[in-house]
Amino acid sequence: MAEVIQEYDVVVLGTGPGGEGAAMQAVKNGRSVAVVEREHAVGGNCTHRGTIPSKALRFAIFQMTEVNNNVLFREHGITANFMLPELRRRARSVIEAQIKMRTAFYDRNDIPIIRGQARFLDPHTIEATEEDGSRTTLRAKYVVIATGSRPYRPPEIDFNHPRVFDSDTILDVDFHVKSITIFGAGVIGCEYASMFRNLEIKVNLINTRDRLLDFLDEEIVDALSYHLRERGVIVRHRESFDRVETCDDGVILHLKSGKQLKTDVLLWAQGRTGNSDHLGLDVTGIVPDSRGNIPVNSNLQTIVPHIYGAGDVIGPPALASAAYNQGRYAASHLLCDGGNAEQCGPAPSLDIPAGIYTSPEISSLGKTERELTEAHVPYEVGHAHFKSIARAQITGQTTGMLKILFHRETLEVLGIHCFGANASEIIHIGQAIMAQPKPNNTLMYFINTTFNYPTMAEAYRVAALNGFNRLF
Repeated sequence: MAEVIQEYDVVVLGTGPGGEGAAMQAVKNGRSVAVVEREHAVGGNCTHRGTIPSKALRFAIFQMTEVNNNVLFREHGITANFMLPELRRRARSVIEAQIKMRTAFYDRNDIPIIRGQARFLDPHTIEATEEDGSRTTLRAKYVVIATGSRPYRPPEIDFNHPRVFDSDTILDVDFHVKSITIFGAGVIGCEYASMFRNLEIKVNLINTRDRLLDFLDEEIVDALSYHLRERGVIVRHRESFDRVETCDDGVILHLKSGKQLKTDVLLWAQGRTGNSDHLGLDVTGIVPDSRGNIPVNSNLQTIVPHIYGAGDVIGPPALASAAYNQGRYAASHLLCDGGNAEQCGPAPSLDIPAGIYTSPEISSLGKTERELTEAHVPYEVGHAHFKSIARAQITGQTTGMLKILFHRETLEVLGIHCFGANASEIIHIGQAIMAQPKPNNTLMYFINTTFNYPTMAEAYRVAALNGFNRLF
């Protein structure tokens, strides 16, 4: 009996944000779509091991620290002291809700979810193999690879040891941790340093570079560095890894500088690897880089024009928000048969803000002061320090600031940088104005608009006036 091959316009590999964005965009425009998912539930690393569980844990920690720092509660002898496993229960409920909701998206749009590990048989044919060996063969006019990424694991480190973790496993800690060394001070490393320190755990944060998060505005990074150190995080810059020594009661990290750091656990947070190694890409001619990332062009096409990439598997910025829009963008491009402008509608924007969930948060969009200075752009800067904003005084979250960079002649907004509570929400007001065509992208919007009072959004008016008053 001949094998039955299922045929679709679009086959999407992966059901994380990138895969979901591509699948929904394609099916809403009348294309037949199937998705392949190797895990038992949809949602990808974002839902099961990364963004959702870590941010749910972060909020649970925030709630606990709010109780413990509240004078009214302390006066009545009310405190909250929960261990990591107890705080994780909140994350499990959120994950379950996310899975239920996202599964309904596929059901409602009649998108079949094919279970199994995807592998290319040729550039248009994909085989999905389940754990029991059963196989499904799919043929597609277009393919979107959105298989995500996983933490990079150097072969010389024993990740099977019960005290050595990466960002996929650190949330599964089932014993009381009093101290942790985090190797890698990128976004993930800084986020976990904040979380663990808020649990009163001693933290060593090891950075291989000269400064933290050097892609951000320097003033924002300086504020983060100061805040982490003020909270008690030990930050060590310009360090290199030598070896890891594991013990029954902890882990010793040996650095090439000669330093030795012993803590209860080690969190290795030194980059990620694209999930491209089991896809059989050799039959397509697509060659991932050394970290498993799939190269794509500005339209998110691989070297094979009908095969697209989206999300973490194509490398930076490796954000869930970016992945979703990349998936939509890829689907928008393939919908018009590879770029026929007459058939293409408006493409989703790939101008994506950075959202970093340290405590407090950081969010950024557009140019930094360093970039504008190096490009010889005449700019000015406006600040609003949260300690002067009434809403921040009311909530007690006065750490941080909003910073607006604008062209001193045209008043065009060139960059928005925020450090403080709800920064990842606040950024979107500036994003909306920066997305406007000239001359509507202007500092005057913030000056002439009435903001509710008291709100954090009012910081835009304060910062805009602060910058405007510098002009002469």
